[in-house]
Amino acid sequence: MDDAMDRDGDEADDQAVEEFAGWVFDRFLGGMETLSIHIGSNLGLYAALRDAPSTAAELAARTGIDRRYAREWLEQQATAGILDVASDGDGEGDDDDQPRFRLPAAQAEVLTDPASLGYSAPLADMFAAVALRMPDLTDAYRSGGGVPWAAFGAAVRDGQGDINRPWFEHALANALASVPRVHDVLSRPDAGIADVACGHGWSTIGLARAYPDAIVDGFDIDAPSIEAALEHAAGLENVTFSELRGEQLADEGEDRYDAAFVFEALHDMPDPVAVLASIRRAVRSDGVVVVMDEAVAETFSPPGDDVERAMYGYSLLICLPDSMSAPDSVATGTVMRQATLERYAREAGFSAVGILPIEGFAAFRFYILER
Repeated sequence: MDDAMDRDGDEADDQAVEEFAGWVFDRFLGGMETLSIHIGSNLGLYAALRDAPSTAAELAARTGIDRRYAREWLEQQATAGILDVASDGDGEGDDDDQPRFRLPAAQAEVLTDPASLGYSAPLADMFAAVALRMPDLTDAYRSGGGVPWAAFGAAVRDGQGDINRPWFEHALANALASVPRVHDVLSRPDAGIADVACGHGWSTIGLARAYPDAIVDGFDIDAPSIEAALEHAAGLENVTFSELRGEQLADEGEDRYDAAFVFEALHDMPDPVAVLASIRRAVRSDGVVVVMDEAVAETFSPPGDDVERAMYGYSLLICLPDSMSAPDSVATGTVMRQATLERYAREAGFSAVGILPIEGFAAFRFYILER
């Protein structure tokens, strides 16, 4: 059969072939440039350029990298439109003849400012870490096994924490305060708040700072994440962190909490129904249970928007393999649609799931689970 025939027996359109080949090349180019961002972030090159424009020789001296690699990286970054060339030169002669490269303010914020809502350098670090696990991932696809979260290493763990940190530090308090029903519960004197699957603890810390009269307990099954959370929360007196599975929350005491949150984690859990059932028992009947997860479409309707595409990417490479590494996992994947959450909630004993009127919080949606 002619290779240019599609499944319906029609000959492929030359223009369509050319356009799709271009689409693939664009993704290849994006992947290569993402890895170049990882190099710049990992080696401190952007931080050095943020402080002052540099020639290749100056950047090499400031950061301790090889001068020849410095020149190639700087030229590539300028070619990609990330850096500006601040002065002329051919880059081949003495230092005075070398071009000097500058990191523009917008790029500096996105690549070096962990407090900015636009901070994106961790995405490149996560991409590089996932690329290293491709042999494990392809094996899992063949066998039906998984690749656990820990196997991806610190770059993915830290990257996930770093990419969400500014949102939890700078946007979470206002988001929750905008919903009186939730805000009033969290404002109770000595309110008890559980943050299930807290990761690096930035969500827990955000809650504790927003509601200083509350006691906020962060739980996660990943020991290195709990260690990082404890470091991040140093000096904050109304926070605790412990290693605990979500299914065990009610074992700490039924009706113990006024509120419980699951931030961007329920879709990763092998048994989300058991986790939600335990949360339901742990939270008082007049409390609130909030799940923040990806703001994906209600139904599978390709082609999808950028959020849908990004979440399927996460799912293929991180979340689904992690979930499937556990025995008897329901294997939700990152793209957990509202109907799926509603089914999990009903099976856990909740009566309904509503959407909180919080918009513009990255690519997330806030759900409230009703008794």
